[in-house]
Amino acid sequence: MSFTGVLSCLSLLLAAAVAQAPKPCVSPPLMSGGLTVMVGDGVYMSTGTISFDTFGQRMRIRSYGLSGNQTFGVDELMLFNQKVYYEIDWSKLSCKKRPLDTSFIPMHVPEDAKLMGQVFMGSSSSWGMGVLVNTWYGYLPNNGTYSTVFSEIGCIPMTYTSYTPDSGWTTISTFNWVLGNTNPMDYSPPFFCAKSQLEETETPDTFFSALKSLAMKTKREE
Repeated sequence: MSFTGVLSCLSLLLAAAVAQAPKPCVSPPLMSGGLTVMVGDGVYMSTGTISFDTFGQRMRIRSYGLSGNQTFGVDELMLFNQKVYYEIDWSKLSCKKRPLDTSFIPMHVPEDAKLMGQVFMGSSSSWGMGVLVNTWYGYLPNNGTYSTVFSEIGCIPMTYTSYTPDSGWTTISTFNWVLGNTNPMDYSPPFFCAKSQLEETETPDTFFSALKSLAMKTKREE
């Protein structure tokens, strides 16, 4: 086959791939990375690490942040398969066990999500200058909405944004993802959480409101 013929075949394959609409995807099963969180319409900010285990439907988030003139630490273990999460306070060796709404699990694009669009972050002019991403949106309980950005190749999560009437806007950016988890114990509650009783709440926290809860507690205690 001539060089021109090869180019023609490649062009047809590329056109066919582009013509296929992106579909909801699932991220690699074991991942660790960094994240920044901005909640309360920009009043609370934090940065830290995140680990996720798709097989066990578990997530651990450790971060430090600023709320007004107060600093706070957040260590949260989310067990989506059990519909609970733990707020871990190492300074007091105490835990709070709370119900977790699992209608939105962040490491995959929900099946009912709708495609907002596909764009290059950066530039598509040359190889390595940009990343092809898909933006999805959907709805959360209590009249909430969300949008989320995943890479087209690899289904790597990049940003999440949500809004609910009670919590306002929440923006989460993730970065420096690597495949795998280094510490399986990350997904086991500390020994002092064993006696924690499940708190009763009117509605379970979502992934987004759970990230905000400790920052809100810090604000109330100022």
